[in-house]
Amino acid sequence: MTIKDIAKQCGVSVSTVSRAINGRPDVSDEVRQKILAVVEESRFIPNYTARELVRTRSDTIGVVVRGTSNLFFADIVRLVAHVIEGSGYRMILRQIGSGEDEVKSGAILEREKKLRGILFLGGRFDYTRREMEILNVPFVCCTYTNCFGDLREGDFGSVSIDDEAAAFQAVEYLISLGHRRIAALVAACNDRSISELRCQGYRAALAEHGIPFDPALVVETGSFGMAEAYRGTEELLRRETGCTAIFTLSDMMAIAAIKSLTDHGCRVPEDCSVIAIDGIPMSNYTIPTLTTLEQPGQEMGREGIRVLLDMVEGRGEAQHIRLKPTLRLGGSVRRASSGEPRS
Repeated sequence: MTIKDIAKQCGVSVSTVSRAINGRPDVSDEVRQKILAVVEESRFIPNYTARELVRTRSDTIGVVVRGTSNLFFADIVRLVAHVIEGSGYRMILRQIGSGEDEVKSGAILEREKKLRGILFLGGRFDYTRREMEILNVPFVCCTYTNCFGDLREGDFGSVSIDDEAAAFQAVEYLISLGHRRIAALVAACNDRSISELRCQGYRAALAEHGIPFDPALVVETGSFGMAEAYRGTEELLRRETGCTAIFTLSDMMAIAAIKSLTDHGCRVPEDCSVIAIDGIPMSNYTIPTLTTLEQPGQEMGREGIRVLLDMVEGRGEAQHIRLKPTLRLGGSVRRASSGEPRS
């Protein structure tokens, strides 16, 4: 939709739409609200300056990072910057909060900087074709993919692990050590995102080995935050489920879970084992060292930018690459004890 379309739909002039969008005071509140509602519904992205309207497309690649506190992305961004610059392009980085709209941020960045392509680090798993129509350049989803959305495979590229399979692997490892009462800390079981996928993997591993699913063993924390994971572990302890191990969605959640268990008199791993997915450097320095499924972050970044540059330069079509995590053994998991668990 163009600014002319918005003006026609609202029954006002193009200049009135422009003034409303730019916050000018000479527009009535009623008209402004009507215009902004159409702008929001249509996901309209304005061109901000006349200079940008006539500027030729640059040799700039945009990188949009969703989740400013996600330590897993730090090393990926450094590698991606090196590859982009080594390929003769400039990189523009935009970091946004985990609750912000990465697509709209990418579209604004595209208009402002005349991007050639966009690499998204972190994002939603349920994009629709209509939502993505505001992007006019190739894009790649790095560390995730569109498994709950309706995008066609040729519309975008992606590089990620199989999150459901990774969770299955983590829980199956605990089962191989004799654990049967395995708890899970998840953000949400039905969020159409990474948490739902990893929750499905958890349940699939239990089912594969004939272990009944017990809802009392699953705590939904509402986010990946450490404070929420700490409180979620407290809730698990209050339920007195008799769990001998906890599977968490991320290393940061696992670090908080270990702290919570320790603060409440539970020894890790003697009383309760803890396993996660991520492999961030910090988790090498927990006490005990965290056992985790390490994602190949560097390879994800390298493959993600390769796929994007191939699309930008016409060397290849969109690709969808699945990489495998590696079990990194630490000290937070041990074989299940035959004694009565304290947790």
